[in-house]
Amino acid sequence: MTCGLFWKKCGLKLKKKDLLTSYWRKFWMKDRFVFDANALISAALSRLPTNAHALKKADSIGTIVYSNETCLEFLDVLFRSKFDKYFSLSVREEIADRFLSRFHEVQVTETVVACRDPKDDKYLALALSAQASCIISGDEDLLILHPFQTILILKATDFLQQF
Repeated sequence: MTCGLFWKKCGLKLKKKDLLTSYWRKFWMKDRFVFDANALISAALSRLPTNAHALKKADSIGTIVYSNETCLEFLDVLFRSKFDKYFSLSVREEIADRFLSRFHEVQVTETVVACRDPKDDKYLALALSAQASCIISGDEDLLILHPFQTILILKATDFLQQF
């Protein structure tokens, strides 16, 4: 059954434009969250559940966003050979597919030079571009900037307490 038929059966007369507007309103009205690559890897592969709980909570109360650049870093870290002895390639491919299908890609429109580790500026730029509420990270180079403009930068444990 198509969306149009579903809405018609419910007695609602919504046009395709209304459905898209509704979807985008839902997407943009929620809090948006940025996870750095190590927080995502910990959520997926670690036996310690804090990052996994933070990821699940962020997904339930808002939208998790990524950019092309942060996605590439996540995939680079996920497929490093040091994880070969712990998780098969197919398991890591499933993790990547699951994460990327659930999260939303955002085009970065901001340029940021603020972090003492320049490789972490991409997370700040993404958060500004997506108008994110929070960056979840364990990276001290990011955490020291808390808050960055209006964006909170929190460890997973602090995120779980504050959200």
